[in-house]
Amino acid sequence: MVFDLVAPLGMAAATSDHTSVVSINLFVALLCGCIVIGHLLEENRWMNESITALIIGLCTGIVILLTTKGKSSHVLVFSEDLFFIYLLPPIIFNAGFQVKKKQFFRNFMTIMLFGAVGTLISFFIISFGAIALFRKMDIGSLDIGDFLAIGAIFSATDSVCTLQVLNQDETPLLYSLVFGEGVVNDATSVVLFNAIQNFDLVHIDAIIVFKFLSNFCYLFITSTFLGAFSGLLSAYIIKKLYFGRLHSTDREVALMILMAYLSYMLAELLDLSGILTVFFCGIVMSHYTWHNVTESSRVTTKHSFATLSFIAETFLFLYVGMDALDIEKWKFVSGSPGKSVGVSSILIGLVLIGRAAFVFPLSFLSNLTKKSPDEKIIFKQQITIWWAGLMRGAVSMALAYNQFARSGHTQLRGNAIMITSTITVVLFSTVVFGLMTKPLVRLLLPHSAKHLSSILSEPSTPKALSCPLLENRHGSEGEMGGQLIPRPTRLGMLLSKPTHTVHHYWRKFDDAFMRPMFGGRGFVPFVPGSPIEQDLHE
Repeated sequence: MVFDLVAPLGMAAATSDHTSVVSINLFVALLCGCIVIGHLLEENRWMNESITALIIGLCTGIVILLTTKGKSSHVLVFSEDLFFIYLLPPIIFNAGFQVKKKQFFRNFMTIMLFGAVGTLISFFIISFGAIALFRKMDIGSLDIGDFLAIGAIFSATDSVCTLQVLNQDETPLLYSLVFGEGVVNDATSVVLFNAIQNFDLVHIDAIIVFKFLSNFCYLFITSTFLGAFSGLLSAYIIKKLYFGRLHSTDREVALMILMAYLSYMLAELLDLSGILTVFFCGIVMSHYTWHNVTESSRVTTKHSFATLSFIAETFLFLYVGMDALDIEKWKFVSGSPGKSVGVSSILIGLVLIGRAAFVFPLSFLSNLTKKSPDEKIIFKQQITIWWAGLMRGAVSMALAYNQFARSGHTQLRGNAIMITSTITVVLFSTVVFGLMTKPLVRLLLPHSAKHLSSILSEPSTPKALSCPLLENRHGSEGEMGGQLIPRPTRLGMLLSKPTHTVHHYWRKFDDAFMRPMFGGRGFVPFVPGSPIEQDLHE
């Protein structure tokens, strides 16, 4: 199995199998409970689903800790393989598949500025801060590689709490920035972490730094290309085979799911960034492949991907809450609780400083390139972006276990302190900062701009996925029957921006070369007698 089940040593095989079944039943029941309770608390001013799962995990851990008389607090031993291979891909793919592409690519440079450059700034601040402060605290034998790994671990944000509060239709610019930066940030942190493992950091010189940055850029570019290639390949296969003629919804959905997962695993096999690969695979699939399948397949894939992502996210927060009370890790720091609290406090402080060190300066630089006031990031939005990146989650946990533990266990005092400190930071940031997210967002972003924002954003239905990739910003042109026709647009937008932008040229290239080959909007399979065919006849 991909994870080890907790069972007393020396038990017979039959008893172990029974324990496995009991553990799985318990965890599935807890997942169901998280979904029900999260739904009941949906309108609560403070709570959200991630915090609900985390608290249920903590309460379950306490119950298990009491029933096992302090031997264990969870039913599963954390495995970074379980996280990176099985849980993370559906979350990231769904993010790319459901993203509003027009908003994402309109703000692409700003997103990359925050997600890549900003993460590097945060990485250096946290790393150097840890080197300067932790060496004075005598927390164990940590080398330069460990300190740099700490920088990568705590640069990985978790903006789930904020995204659950923000609305794509009410705040399209802000949602796009927070969402896009979160995905690029995770990919950047993982790439940084892997690069640290692959380089000799004992003798750092200019050549090592240059190779490090070159490898970083190479991973970004090749991972993005692989994701786009995988998405185009799936679109081409489905378009040529045209499964819809055979009423093969099952085959269409299965092929989309398997091709998406294949792109992630192929990236991991080639030592690339699976996060970036599967994210851009999701974007390309939503632009081309999704339009090449039958109407029933579109509805099925949209909800299937969203459901898998939701279950994986709930699973992660539930387990983080249970693993937080693991007695094995805490016994190493039981003799010096003050030192553990000090390390956690320093890490939280570095996270706050590292986040502020790039959000506000980079927002200022981004605003210099924007001519329209609607495109600029106002100060209240900058505070929201800064706040959204303060939470730490499962990516930080997985990287910390990878660096400081083996198979979920550690026997070194310094490593145990870093594991428990990571757990403390994740719990504190998710619960405390997460509980304050709803009131803060409502205070900073009143709903007075709801009407204006809804004009600027596309509908949040499956039809949103039919919007063209890199669509013209002003929607000045539409398509009907393969011909471009005028769309209504605001006069101010028309006068403030030229028509022939990069979006316009992409539209022309997409219509002339890409969609004739790979399908997409305009290539609409239909089953005889379906509503689509009836509409076409009418």
